[in-house]
Amino acid sequence: MTTFKDLKVSAPILAAIEKLGYEKPTPIQEQAIPDVLKGKDLLGCAQTGTGKTAAFAIPILQLLNNFKPKDHKRGTVRSLILTPTRELAIQIGESFTDYGANLKLKHTVIFGGVNQFSQVQQLKQGVDILIATPGRLLDLVSQKIIWLDKIEIFVLDEADRMLDMGFIHDIKRVLKLIPEQRQTLFFSATMPKDIQALADNILNKPIKVEVTPESTTAETIQQTLYYIEKANKNKALLHLLKTEVNESVLVFTRTKHGADRLVKFLDKNDISAAAIHGNKSQNARQRALDDFKAKQIKVLVATDIAARGIDIDLLKYVINYELPNIPESYVHRIGRSGRAGAEGFALSLCDVEEIPYIKDIQFAIGLELPVKTIEGLSMSSQFLARAVSQASQPKAKGKKEEPKTGKPDFRHKKQIDKNKAKKSGSRGSGSSRNGTSGSSSRSDSSKSTSGNSCGRR
Repeated sequence: MTTFKDLKVSAPILAAIEKLGYEKPTPIQEQAIPDVLKGKDLLGCAQTGTGKTAAFAIPILQLLNNFKPKDHKRGTVRSLILTPTRELAIQIGESFTDYGANLKLKHTVIFGGVNQFSQVQQLKQGVDILIATPGRLLDLVSQKIIWLDKIEIFVLDEADRMLDMGFIHDIKRVLKLIPEQRQTLFFSATMPKDIQALADNILNKPIKVEVTPESTTAETIQQTLYYIEKANKNKALLHLLKTEVNESVLVFTRTKHGADRLVKFLDKNDISAAAIHGNKSQNARQRALDDFKAKQIKVLVATDIAARGIDIDLLKYVINYELPNIPESYVHRIGRSGRAGAEGFALSLCDVEEIPYIKDIQFAIGLELPVKTIEGLSMSSQFLARAVSQASQPKAKGKKEEPKTGKPDFRHKKQIDKNKAKKSGSRGSGSSRNGTSGSSSRSDSSKSTSGNSCGRR
C-alpha cells in the first residue's frame, strides 16, 4: 500500500495529514503529488470527489516551504489558485489550513459578493498563497492592492466550469499578469476542444493524470431510482426523510424557486432545511452551509450551481428531487457523497417528463439503476410501462432533436427576428408563430460547453 510518506511528503505536512485521519493517498494524489513536487506542469482530469484539492495543495505547501527566492519580500503572493465559485474557494482555503497547520506559510481567500475590507486587510498583512475567484481578483488588481508578477505556481481549478460560467476572458487577463516562467497545474472534469486548447496554450510539457472518466460514478455510491408522479414528489421525499434517511441529506432541485418552495414545504412538516443557490447572498449561502455541516439542519436544498461547490466530509445521502437533463450533472450531484472511498447513497425521484433524462443518465454511466417503490406513491407498473414506451417512441420525421445539454444561445436573435419578418410577409402570420423562432432556439441550445468527458475524449 502506497502511503503519503512514500510520496516524499515532508514531515510537517505528514503530521497534519495523520491528524486529519488520512491513511493513504487517493489515485489522483498518488499520481500527481510526485510530479508536482518535481516542478512539472500538470494536466489533471478527474471526477469530482477524488481528492483533487489535496493533490495540488500538499505539494504547493511543500514547495513554497522548502524554497524561497533570494529577493523574496514579505507579503509576496507566490501561488495563485483560481477557482470559479465562492464556495469552492472557501473549501480550498480550508484544505490549505488543514494541510499547512504546521507551516508558517500564510494564505487567504478572496471572492466577490461581500465587502472587500476584511479581504484587503488580510492581503496587506501578507500572504504566500492566494485562492481567488476571477472577478474579485481582477478588481483588486485594478485597485493596485494585489500584484501577481511574483507567482511561482498557478492553479486553474474546475477549468470546464470556468468556461461554462463565461470566465474565459477573465482567465486570459490573469494569464497576462502572471510570469511566463512558472509551474502550472490545470484541472478539469471534462476535456472538450476549447478546454484542451486552453490547456495546450498555458501548459509546458505537462504530465497528464486521468482518474475515473467523467461519465462514471463512484463504486461506493449505492444508487436507487423511484418512479414518482410530479404531484407526489413532495410526499415521497417526506417519506424517504422519515424512513430511509436517518441523517443529513443534500437534496437537488432544477430551479432556485423550486428549492425555496421545497424548503418551505419541509419546514411546515417539521424538518429543518435551508436552500443554497445563486439568488442567495454569499452570507446566506455560507450560513446555510455552515449550519448543515454543524448538523443544525437536516436538509440542504441546492441547485446545480452548488453541485461542484459543496464539499462536506462523510456526507452519506444525496437525493435528486428533480433529475438534471445533463448526465454529467447527475454525476457531479451524487459525487457529493461517497467521497474519497467513503460509503454513499444516491436516491432519485423520476416523474414522467424525466424518463428521457434517466435513460440518458443510465446510458452515460453504463448502469441501469435499481428501482424501488413507495406504496401508494410510486407509479403503477402498467402506467410506468406505458410512459416508458411513449418516451421511447421515435420523434416525428423532420422534428428537431430536443437538446440534452446547455442553455439557449440568443446571440443570433436579431437574425432570427429578421427571418421571421421575411416569412411573415410571404407566408402570413401563422408561419411566424410556428416557424423559425422556436426551432432556432432549440438548435442553438444544443451547443453545450460541457463537452465530452476526459475518458471519452
